[in-house]
Amino acid sequence: MLSHPHEVFLEVAQRLSFTKASQALFTSQSAVSKQVKALEEHYKTGLFERLGSSIQLTPAGRKLYEKLLQAKQLQQELHQEMSALSPDFAPSQHLLIGASTTISLYVLPPVVSAYLQKHPNHQLSLKNRNSDNILRALLDHEIELGIIEGIHKVSHVTYTPLLTDDVVAVCAAANPLASRTLDVPDLLTTPLALREAGSGTLAVLEEALARHRIKLAALPVRVRLGGTEALKNFVRVDTCLAFLPRQAVLKELASGEFSEVKIRNFPLKREFNFIQRKGTENNVPYKDFLQFTRRYYSGKA
Repeated sequence: MLSHPHEVFLEVAQRLSFTKASQALFTSQSAVSKQVKALEEHYKTGLFERLGSSIQLTPAGRKLYEKLLQAKQLQQELHQEMSALSPDFAPSQHLLIGASTTISLYVLPPVVSAYLQKHPNHQLSLKNRNSDNILRALLDHEIELGIIEGIHKVSHVTYTPLLTDDVVAVCAAANPLASRTLDVPDLLTTPLALREAGSGTLAVLEEALARHRIKLAALPVRVRLGGTEALKNFVRVDTCLAFLPRQAVLKELASGEFSEVKIRNFPLKREFNFIQRKGTENNVPYKDFLQFTRRYYSGKA
């Protein structure tokens, strides 16, 4: 089994940042530095080269990193095989996952609860950001598994579908737009409240508009808000039309607090996808979580 100093070194090497490693490990930066220093003393060589405010691996550090990645994979495979042979063997795991706002708020809570009940020795840290920032966190090694809206054209990322959702136009029940049916050109004269740049919800709207040769900049957008709940709270008290994921407004539509505004010939469908760095797809705890989540939403978990 990997020692604690080696686990700490892996976190720093993956992120090339003592600060980010300490955040991922829920410990202080000085504690991380102490563990790395202990390894450097053990191996009688430096593992990181300090370059101003950044760091990079030395040749010895790169070699250690490569071997520890192999050892980590073997450890995970061993844990999985021993768990299959011995139901009482339940090694602890700490999963670092990120998901877009909609998924974090409305899709993941029940499945995370079910997963942790099935795996009581596991811990899970969930970053909640918009889709662009979750992708960036994955590429920066801040997380090992992400779930985002849509597909971004990044060659070294693997995408695995989870769910299909649709985005709907909604307004407050007292709004004159309530229960109306609009045509796409009506959006050019309808005050709108939208999500911020980088949001998967906004990207779906922008793509649908492009199919009608309309640019987002041509719309009368009165406000942009960072987050689904902020946008919902604004719509409750304003006369703007908003585009929100159906998953996020199921309760409000069912209670009559919000009204769905239909728009002819304007489907807004998008997929929720898992994202992983290529080469990490068989990382055991994350592969298990991915499969568990897919089974959960297909009714088989």
